[in-house]
Amino acid sequence: MTKLYVNINKLATLRNSRGGNNPDLIQAAKDIERFGADGITVHPRPDERHIRYADVYELKKVVTTEFNIEGNCTEQSFVELVLANKPTQVTLVPDALGQLTSNHGWNTIEHAAYLKGMIAIFKNAGIRVSIFVDPVVEMVEGAKAVGTDRIELYTESFAKEYAMGNKQSAIQPFIAAANKANELGLGINAGHDLDLKNLKYFAEHIPGLLEVSIGHALICDAIYLGLENTVQLYKRQLKTP
Repeated sequence: MTKLYVNINKLATLRNSRGGNNPDLIQAAKDIERFGADGITVHPRPDERHIRYADVYELKKVVTTEFNIEGNCTEQSFVELVLANKPTQVTLVPDALGQLTSNHGWNTIEHAAYLKGMIAIFKNAGIRVSIFVDPVVEMVEGAKAVGTDRIELYTESFAKEYAMGNKQSAIQPFIAAANKANELGLGINAGHDLDLKNLKYFAEHIPGLLEVSIGHALICDAIYLGLENTVQLYKRQLKTP
């Protein structure tokens, strides 16, 4: 079954908005695992507007499932943070400084030499590497060439088209990208704007989907449905028939 990683950035945003430690991010991560999540994702940024670098060190002490740190490896502080904490997985995302949220994948052909060098640094430290890519076969082929273990398919375009009722056209580029990844022996992750409405359809149509990382939608649902119930509802969407 596809694993569910819960991105806890939004809980950190809520905490930071008032100062103090409410909600308690570390306790929340422990509870999310207890409620059934298969991993915890964080995406620290240099301005620390949500996850703080200090949070990563504290989370590393308590996460008992899998720990995924996302971020832009062009920031030396991010590279040092990942190497110091050695998570299960690092996901490399081409964010610009101050970017609100991730909005595109790597051009694995244009940035091949750079990615190859950065991926080697993390893999040599024993960390599994995933890189954010758009659902384009050529970008998947480029990902294989630079030596990554996995790709994370950027799913915003799928979510938008799905919401407009265009399910088949929405999923086709992702199926093609996944088929190529499977052919090349790359692991497949996915994330961005996946939610309770579209997740089941996506997971059922992507061959070899290993993991999804979901934050914003899951935390929003938890406001109405409760955190424990929401984690379990998302897990249910990932169950194979």
